[in-house]
Amino acid sequence: MCCLSKCYLFVFPERVVPFLSRPALPALLLTSGLHLFSPNAICRSSCFFGLLLDLMSFNFCSFFFVQPALLQSLHMAVLQGKGSEVSKVLQGSLNYMEQSLSKGNTPYLTGVHLVYGTFFSYSTGSVCPLTPYLFPISLPQQGKRNLLVTSALPYVNNVPHLGNIIGCVLSADAFSRYGRLRGWNMLYVCGTDEYGTATENKAREEGLTPQQICDKYHAIHSSIYKWFQIDFDFFGRTTTEKQTEIAQNIFWKVHQHGFLLEDTVEQLRCENCKRFLADRFVEGICPHCSYPEARGDQCDKCGRLINAVENPQCKVCRQTPVVRSSKHLFLDLPKLEAQLEQWLDKSTSTGDWTANAKQITRSWLRDGLKPRCITRDLRWGTPVPHPDFKEKVFYVWFDAPIGYLSITANYTDQWEKWWKNPSQVELYNFMAKDNVPFHSVVFPCSLLGAQDNYTLVNHLIATEYLNYEDTKFSKSRGVGVFGDMAMDTGIPPDVWRFYLLYVRPEGQDSAFSWADMALKNNSELLNNLGNFINRAGMFVTKFFEGSVPAMELQQEDKKLLALVGWELQQYIQLMDKVKIRDALRHILNISRHGNQYIQVNEPWKKIKGGETEKQRAGTVTGVSVNIACLLSVMLLPYMPAVSQTIRDQLNAPQSCVNTMLQGTGTFVCCLSAGHRIGTVSPLFQKLEVDQIEALKKRFGGQQVLDVASVNGADPEKAKQLTQAVAEQGEKVRALKAQKAEKAVITAEVAKLLDLKKQLAVAEGKSAEPAPQKGKKK
Repeated sequence: MCCLSKCYLFVFPERVVPFLSRPALPALLLTSGLHLFSPNAICRSSCFFGLLLDLMSFNFCSFFFVQPALLQSLHMAVLQGKGSEVSKVLQGSLNYMEQSLSKGNTPYLTGVHLVYGTFFSYSTGSVCPLTPYLFPISLPQQGKRNLLVTSALPYVNNVPHLGNIIGCVLSADAFSRYGRLRGWNMLYVCGTDEYGTATENKAREEGLTPQQICDKYHAIHSSIYKWFQIDFDFFGRTTTEKQTEIAQNIFWKVHQHGFLLEDTVEQLRCENCKRFLADRFVEGICPHCSYPEARGDQCDKCGRLINAVENPQCKVCRQTPVVRSSKHLFLDLPKLEAQLEQWLDKSTSTGDWTANAKQITRSWLRDGLKPRCITRDLRWGTPVPHPDFKEKVFYVWFDAPIGYLSITANYTDQWEKWWKNPSQVELYNFMAKDNVPFHSVVFPCSLLGAQDNYTLVNHLIATEYLNYEDTKFSKSRGVGVFGDMAMDTGIPPDVWRFYLLYVRPEGQDSAFSWADMALKNNSELLNNLGNFINRAGMFVTKFFEGSVPAMELQQEDKKLLALVGWELQQYIQLMDKVKIRDALRHILNISRHGNQYIQVNEPWKKIKGGETEKQRAGTVTGVSVNIACLLSVMLLPYMPAVSQTIRDQLNAPQSCVNTMLQGTGTFVCCLSAGHRIGTVSPLFQKLEVDQIEALKKRFGGQQVLDVASVNGADPEKAKQLTQAVAEQGEKVRALKAQKAEKAVITAEVAKLLDLKKQLAVAEGKSAEPAPQKGKKK
């Protein structure tokens, strides 16, 4: 029975197979490099796939482009009797197929040919439509600039909020899209970070297993990023066999080269829960800033890394844990410090590191590196393969960055061409600033210790934090917009992208504001950008019957084009340096220049005059519509759907995307005289005051009171209380150092907490502490 019920093949004449005695057009090019030439061969390949899937009880449609992996699988299952290992062989191809199908934005199946048709699924017994897709495997290329882009792996235990999105995936997406415009060879990978204590916590809260939690939230993350049009080449996860394989391989190489230490750690154990407590299971007072809800490894208020909190409690049962000994493995950072500094000097001087990334890294080195524990007494994580530590797993900050490598390995089995190729590949890491030291110190030391020619970060791009209005994002308090909520606001994803990139916290903390979002939408998008592009297109339609008129440039036109060219050059220079927020200003400047140009020349009046005036109206219209075409290309990294809509309306050739920003980056006239444009319509809609007020109220939280407006802030009292808090904090620390009675310490801690609440009120803030905004771990 044939799997292929109908199929129409479209091939390009230049795609001949050159090594045959008689050049022939291939029907399909498989990822193995083999060609299929006849529909019968395709049918056999498809039937084979369907039969194997039926044998393995996979509920999946029959797609033939994973045939090489299937041949290997069938050989293993039937001839070698290794049926249990078949899933390992298939997993990479199936992951890749799933990712590619989820994009659905281009008309190619294999990257070579158009294939339309339907397939019969043996598992479901039904005919499944085959939508055309593009499946290119991106690998480094000789003679090209090869950029490997990652964004900090979002932790899988929660829904990302706007601050998470702009700090990592959206910034990386904008830059990746820009890189493709520049003609660079790009690979953008990301995925959910799924191991560790936080996952166990979430699983316990929701009554699910850790794996079920990972599956649930991985799907949530994927759908959110898809809605925001984040164009990953591959979005994976860390709970894979590739992750275990690569992490354990790096571990053994670091171990063999003598960069690991064994030590016994005095560790908290909850006798009630009968387990050692990992950092996230412990809460207490920060020894540096006296924040009462610091966790065991890092304070969310002052951001400092700590080895222990004061007055610890088990987060699960709130009982006081006891100290017990546990043997662990440590990454010997002091032994790697010289190598690290040598590499850092080169990377920070030749690459584009943000100022905060350099500053945070320098502060770690200034204080002197200390051995870092890389194992944990947990159940959910990558197993430590050492026989003396077989009951432990890797600490998340040793394990998680290796996820970049394993995710790439699930994308292509040739992953080492990206990750063990520092001479040809430039690595860009995107993250919020709290993730910097793990990417600039800990992870590079792991790779340096492995001594396996790994690609290390060349450009570390760290944002500051994004606030929500005048507070912090809090899922528990219902404050702020989270990714799954944005799509329910009725505001298009491109508008969200535009505003988040407009307020991107590049050099300092910034804030999302509903009022400001409405202002920027109505003024910059609607009245500035949209107004110019719509007018330019409408003049062509209304005055010149849809055809771009002939242009005779005068001095005024050349002056405008020179100004536009300068703005374009500024845009390119800033985007090259990953100054995404600043570069956006130059797009808006161009449309402002265009609006002024139209307003001064008044083509709607000149078109009614004599031949000279009509010619002038034609020149102004032709220049304007070509500038609109340029803007559509410059907008692509920021607003991909709007960019495509503009080009569709202008019927712009694909070549305009490929030529505008490549080479010298000179403004090119892509819509020559006589070019017919399409149907022009408005690009943006106004955000009304009542709509914005309703959204602001909806996402403002149910329990958040404006304390400042109710009680009034008292700066003088706040000053006094600040001093009192500092003094009480010192008193608590002194009592602990003296090993005073627990009851005495508890009473003084209570006083400290009360003083802090009074201080919050005096400062006009909520007395309840809010979670740190950008924390990933």
